[in-house]
Amino acid sequence: MQSSLKILSHSPVQTQKIAQILVKTLLDQKSSPPHIFALQGNLGAGKTTFIQGVGKSLKIKGRILSPTFLIIKSFSLRKNPHFKNFYHIDCYRLEKAEEILTLDFKKIIQDPKNLVFIEWPERIKKLLPKNTLWINFKVVDKNKREITINSKVENSKIKSQPKTKKLK
Repeated sequence: MQSSLKILSHSPVQTQKIAQILVKTLLDQKSSPPHIFALQGNLGAGKTTFIQGVGKSLKIKGRILSPTFLIIKSFSLRKNPHFKNFYHIDCYRLEKAEEILTLDFKKIIQDPKNLVFIEWPERIKKLLPKNTLWINFKVVDKNKREITINSKVENSKIKSQPKTKKLK
């Protein structure tokens, strides 16, 4: 069964707050691994902004930038009781899906203590587990983004849309 949730973000700050709510929901419900999120959308659609919100929620210090040239950027979560590493992966520069395998990708996604967010996941779709949570970003206007969270997991952990007043 597939379920989806559409959320309209009115600003980059709100996009980050939506990400923070997603991570909080994940941690509160102690959902089962793997915790892999595939973020799709055009350049400038809000994928990196969303991941910055995830970073804030996980109390990562410093600015999170898209690792376009590094491909994979990892952050240790020493003080987090649920996860040991947060991975930000950008597949934009990959020509073939198999290229990511040389960077220990399979090991990263198989570890239940890793939290993995992937930009441009369509380039490695065949390597992703079936229970990957797909998040699509669509530009509505200069600041507005439509964020659609799709899950093929039978019992989706995301039950309802966050109320707009909580996101201000």
